[in-house]
Amino acid sequence: MILDIRALSFSYDASPVLRDVSLSMDAGEIVCVVGPNGSGKTTLLDCVTGYLRPQQGEIDICAKPLRTYRRQALAQKIAYVPQHHHPTFPYRVRDVVLMGRTAHTGLLGAFSDADAEAADDAMRQVGIDDLADRAYHTLSGGELRLVMLARALAQKPRLIVLDEPTVSLDFRNELQFLEALTALVKARNIGALIATHALSHAFFFERAGIPVRTALLCKGQPMRLGTPQEILTRETLADAFGVEAQISETTAQGETVRQITLLRTIDKEDGTA
Repeated sequence: MILDIRALSFSYDASPVLRDVSLSMDAGEIVCVVGPNGSGKTTLLDCVTGYLRPQQGEIDICAKPLRTYRRQALAQKIAYVPQHHHPTFPYRVRDVVLMGRTAHTGLLGAFSDADAEAADDAMRQVGIDDLADRAYHTLSGGELRLVMLARALAQKPRLIVLDEPTVSLDFRNELQFLEALTALVKARNIGALIATHALSHAFFFERAGIPVRTALLCKGQPMRLGTPQEILTRETLADAFGVEAQISETTAQGETVRQITLLRTIDKEDGTA
């Protein structure tokens, strides 16, 4: 088990955000964390990465309490892909990806040939080796996300934590990112914990043959956890988001494709449009 969260609670001052959250993950599994704005998705990720300390509960990473890890040792287990990353200096893509190896060398350590090979291998697996000598700050949004994914992969983690990784991407770049992540989870047998507003991503990963669960956070309510089909229902979406939605199934190229179509907003109190 690479992640084990037990009875986690977190509050900002007197405002509770997470309440009694429990979740475990194995290698090769994806968990999509969904929920309305302000429901605690990013807060949960920040607790898992050690950025925030919960008021109650325990988090184990690879069967060891999170609170006992030193920062560098934790970076060898968990890699983080942020929602936004703004390039500051004109580093080459290869150098940005190589920075992921500081989890093993330390901030002041020199990179070895093995580190360089790990970075090159990460770029190849994500499909951006042709960008290696490009200036990082000249890339498109989709290319930047793939570089962040390669940098995380260069850490050789057991778990990748991603916060809204496809936000603002066009259709092709979004799909390219999802395909790259799917291939990495399968090839490296790593776990992925993803906070996302794109609810249909859970169906995409399921169709790709990856064990996937959906964790629904809704402010003031216990977390709901299950398969995408169990959680992403018309009734649940109406209750959590206040929307009327249709969950459709079609067959394409011999596969069952599930998709969420939003129809209208509703009043969550009385169910009227």
